Amino acid sequence: MKAHEIMVRQVYKVKTEDPVRVVIEKFIKYRISGLPVVNDRNEVVAYLSAGDIMRYIGKHEDHILYSYFYTAVVKGDNEEFEDRVRGVLPLNIMQIAHKKVITVDVNEEIENIAAILGKKQIKRLPVVKQGVLAGIISRGDVIRHAFQAIL
Repeated sequence: MKAHEIMVRQVYKVKTEDPVRVVIEKFIKYRISGLPVVNDRNEVVAYLSAGDIMRYIGKHEDHILYSYFYTAVVKGDNEEFEDRVRGVLPLNIMQIAHKKVITVDVNEEIENIAAILGKKQIKRLPVVKQGVLAGIISRGDVIRHAFQAIL
């Protein structure tokens, strides 16, 4: 079974110039937790997940770095949680999105897709055809199609 046989073709996505607000609105409206970021040619250039946003709005603790020659303190947040939440909305997506995106070709085998999702501990993979976004495959898609004929 190939990627194009199980992928979801209607992919919600965002553009590189969009603010994080657009991502949050799509997360809420479509009940999703991640979106590919595409350029003007519909090529996947980044991926923004709910986890990326959680890391941004979550409390950042102080870190103390020790060395033989010096000690340095990297200060965490002094902002209130609500201020961090409001502050992330106008940011450009590319400021917090993952730019190293793993994608699969439309002709990739399902067993290889399962291996990538499991090994890399990611939840979904953008599917590309000649470098252009063609669909998306989630862990659930792989499970459903792998076991559907057996159960």
